[in-house]
Amino acid sequence: MNGCAPVGSNFRMAMSCPSAPPITRRGFLKGLAGCTGGLAVAGFGYMRWLEPSWLASPRHTLTLPAWRAATPLRIAHLSDLHASPVVPYRQIERAIIDTLAASPDLICLTGDFVTREPDEPDHYARLLRRLSQAAPTFAVLGNHDGGAWSRNYGGQPDTRAVRRVLDLAEIQCLHNRSVTIELHGQPLHLVGVGDWWAGQLDARLAFGGGAGRQDELPTVVLSHNPDTKEALSPYPWDLLLSGHTHGGQLSLPLLGTPFAPVHDHRYVHGLKPWRDRWIHVTSGVGNLHGLRLGCRPEVSLIDITPQYDET
Repeated sequence: MNGCAPVGSNFRMAMSCPSAPPITRRGFLKGLAGCTGGLAVAGFGYMRWLEPSWLASPRHTLTLPAWRAATPLRIAHLSDLHASPVVPYRQIERAIIDTLAASPDLICLTGDFVTREPDEPDHYARLLRRLSQAAPTFAVLGNHDGGAWSRNYGGQPDTRAVRRVLDLAEIQCLHNRSVTIELHGQPLHLVGVGDWWAGQLDARLAFGGGAGRQDELPTVVLSHNPDTKEALSPYPWDLLLSGHTHGGQLSLPLLGTPFAPVHDHRYVHGLKPWRDRWIHVTSGVGNLHGLRLGCRPEVSLIDITPQYDET
């Protein structure tokens, strides 16, 4: 029989309908703990197995007076690939595929190609070479790519292993040096600096010894760590491309990005103005410890357009 109400007038209830037992404080806390535990497991699963591989493709448009070509310049900005046991090559390959699908004119890689050391370096180089075969590709090194900081934290004592991967991939490493290239008939000045934490940044060398702007060329700087903006401020540039932050890696409600490894938390993610210039910080492709929350990995695209006179 379904329900507690009798059917028919001659039915006599031999016992009363059972009622729900009262909720005790102990029972409530026990149930809450069970729900909280379930949510905690689900939350950890999300930030360990879902978000770290859930690639985003944010797009930005930036107007620069120095860019005078009629055709916009599309820059693909990738960083922090962090090849490691928790960032397999298949994830890096997906990022490369997404980059190529966007048909960029220029590809910029801003460091931390590994977490410890390159595993299967020839295979890694073959993956990265797909970028350089599609568009001019330039890179700088990050704190995990070798040097004093990396050595102190169990990584590479020098940058030779990562540099070899880049050489095999036919990617130019702008280590405290600059180049001028032409895209859409417009000269573009690219400057790359050594890593700030590794003590390898030499802005004077990178900019060719002078702080004066030459020929008013649009200038893009590649620097792994956005905190370098102050050290670079005496020199002429329009756009700074950085990574390093992983978008905070764990971006928390109300708390923001307390774990982002930078002093200036205004520049943890996205395209933002700084004085009369622009800074773009990508959340990167890989991660540390296999975790991300609230800051998906990404392949960032920036379209640079000319500034038209309103007259």
